[in-house]
Amino acid sequence: MELAEIEKLLEVYFQGETTLGEEELLQEFFASKQVPGHLEVYRPMFVAFGQAKEETIQTEIVLPKSRTFNYWKWGIAASFVILLGIVGFMFNDGGGLTDEEELALAEYNKARETMMLLSANFNQGTDAMLHLNEFNNGIANMSVIDQFNESKKLILK
Repeated sequence: MELAEIEKLLEVYFQGETTLGEEELLQEFFASKQVPGHLEVYRPMFVAFGQAKEETIQTEIVLPKSRTFNYWKWGIAASFVILLGIVGFMFNDGGGLTDEEELALAEYNKARETMMLLSANFNQGTDAMLHLNEFNNGIANMSVIDQFNESKKLILK
């Protein structure tokens, strides 16, 4: 290969525009014994690239297992707990009454019974008061009779 062509390939290589085939040509050229002195500085780089291409790893690489597998299990568990909380809240009857609340409820019921009894007796008493209206009507009629008597006395005198 001509020296001008190699220099042109080096220029294209450092611009990052070479193909894999052109890079292999450069590696072969710098691996040979016919490298001019002014290009000798690039020889170690291309020799190292050639050697690196031949290297293989002998140890087995173990990649960590994907954690997304556990995430969906946790998501299902969290959804189940939330669902149980919602259902429990909807069907909870309040957990019963405390002793203080039961005592207050019993006192309220006693007072209510007393007021109902008082109301029933009061209603019976007002029924009896209806007869007083008859008495008041009788008194009003008596005043008419009194006026009649007064008028009669004046006329008959």
